[in-house]
Amino acid sequence: MPEIRLPDGSKRQFEGDVTVAEVAQNIGAGLARAALAGRVNDQLVDLSFVIRQDSDLAIITDKNPEGLEVIRHSTAHLLAYAVKELFPDAQVTIGPVIEHGFYYDFSYTRPFTPEDLESIEKKMTEIANRDLPITRKVLLRNDAVKYFKSIKENYKAEIIESIPADQEVSLYTEGEFTDLCRGPHVPSTGKLKVFKLMKVAGAYWRGDSKNEMLQRIYGTAWTNKEDLQNYLFMLEEAEKRDHRKLGKQLDLFHMQDEAPGMVFWHPKGWSIWQEVEHYMRKMFMDYGYQEVRTPTVMDKTLWEKSGHWQNYRDNMFTTSSENRDYAVKPMNCPGHIQIFNNTLHSYRDLPLRLAEFGSCHRNEPSGSLHGLMRVRGFTQDDAHIFCTEEQIKDEVAKFIVMLFKAYQDFGFKDVLVKLSTRPEKRVGADETWDKAESALKAALVENKLEFDLQPGEGAFYGPKIEFTLKDSLSRLWQCGTIQLDFNLPERLGAEYVTEDNSRKHPVMLHRAIVGSMERFIGILIEHYSGAMPLWLAPTQAVILNIADAHASYASKVMDELKKNHIRCDSDLRNEKITYKIREHSLQKIPYLLIVGEKEMEAGQVAVRTRKGEDLGSMSIKSLIDRLNQEVQTKV
Repeated sequence: MPEIRLPDGSKRQFEGDVTVAEVAQNIGAGLARAALAGRVNDQLVDLSFVIRQDSDLAIITDKNPEGLEVIRHSTAHLLAYAVKELFPDAQVTIGPVIEHGFYYDFSYTRPFTPEDLESIEKKMTEIANRDLPITRKVLLRNDAVKYFKSIKENYKAEIIESIPADQEVSLYTEGEFTDLCRGPHVPSTGKLKVFKLMKVAGAYWRGDSKNEMLQRIYGTAWTNKEDLQNYLFMLEEAEKRDHRKLGKQLDLFHMQDEAPGMVFWHPKGWSIWQEVEHYMRKMFMDYGYQEVRTPTVMDKTLWEKSGHWQNYRDNMFTTSSENRDYAVKPMNCPGHIQIFNNTLHSYRDLPLRLAEFGSCHRNEPSGSLHGLMRVRGFTQDDAHIFCTEEQIKDEVAKFIVMLFKAYQDFGFKDVLVKLSTRPEKRVGADETWDKAESALKAALVENKLEFDLQPGEGAFYGPKIEFTLKDSLSRLWQCGTIQLDFNLPERLGAEYVTEDNSRKHPVMLHRAIVGSMERFIGILIEHYSGAMPLWLAPTQAVILNIADAHASYASKVMDELKKNHIRCDSDLRNEKITYKIREHSLQKIPYLLIVGEKEMEAGQVAVRTRKGEDLGSMSIKSLIDRLNQEVQTKV
């Protein structure tokens, strides 16, 4: 007689074994119709799952995040079924859930076309409308291998052969299609109503470039049509905002095959870079950091001591000279410890805050490179705080204030916070971890921040807080972090003299706000759709003359603006003023300053914004005051 404990605290008794679906029916017919899966004692299961003992149970519907995941998981298998119906010779491989949707990899004799995708999506709708029950069965590993070989699904057989022989595997069947899957799935195909296939891409079998190139069909699935439409609109907007297109359109940067994953910054793009760097550099000074510079290339022995050579070697660029092996630094931490170690420090010197715009290089796979968002050469607003255990809380709290101010100034109002605690495999005593985790929690509470707890997701060397930005399209970008490290100072021999004249390893706080400068600028470009706020804009104003007779006055205005540190340009071409206004509006320049006979006589300029607002005429002094105020307030 199992007792079922429900989320609202109520309990239900049953005479014997009971399925999740039967419990849902017992609660109410409406819930039974809406049910997609169940969560039994924190395990996500099918509605057909049999409960044999006292258990906690939550019925999962499309109102739950898990419900959406089950829908997407099931839709991936619906895709595979449709492909097999239309293209019987195609072989199925794997089809996992990803952010916003799913994909499935296929082996087929020819490339799938856009017309094929339309046919497949139509077939998926047809199968969904059949409302076929989705059933689960369990086979021994070897029996499952035999089954998939018998239907010539060799990729599935290969996957199962990699599973230990004593394990069982689960298979799901809908109509004439059976697939390997852990589950859970929705109870029938009729639950799958809102989906769309997006694109086809190439993907190597098992992610290995030595293997066959498969065809990966991407799709998205939602609980209602409104969410789907919102997602498609977001994708359309994201396409318009793609930093790679805007980088070319606005002449900010480019990349080329001779330097894969490296950025060629053009003057306008470098102007944005300099403004971001200048801002962060001032913040370093305001918050008590000392800026340093460490070598880009250092001896292999240092990387062996730090552990990078053993654990990160494949991602490091290496070189050799005069019978010595060197590595190009993938991160700044070991270099900062060398600066700390160069002087004997006492407890009175701590906390010691060292910051660097460190130029780093990582040998990222070519397939993962993506404009500014994933590069091989990058610069970090990196800093390390050497402190005592007692200082951790205060230092983290100060960093949080610093970080939120920066994000606010850059235009990001919504920041998500996650606290990751000790993993199973870690270094350091439990007492030290207790102190560290308590200090991080206390710092978050002190700053009145809500946060998600991620148990076991900390680094092996210490717990961490991650800060994720939400941009203007509600996309999430993890940028900021503060990580506690008990390991590296010990490995590299960092010590300070305590109050009782003994030696102790400092705690090392790794912290970043923008993270990679390249990636952060890419995020800024997409967040603002290239229309940077005045303080970041490469060209803040352009002066346009109506006729040649006003050219000298236009130049005088430009000189006056430049004297007041306003980044400006002029367009004195003999073109129609409407043409020039349109052209510079497309360049997303914040202010267009028009001068004609009337403005020249009055010593003024006619002011328009890039949004098309006509602010009327104003004196040059009033204009300068307005621009400086806007820069200072970072609106």
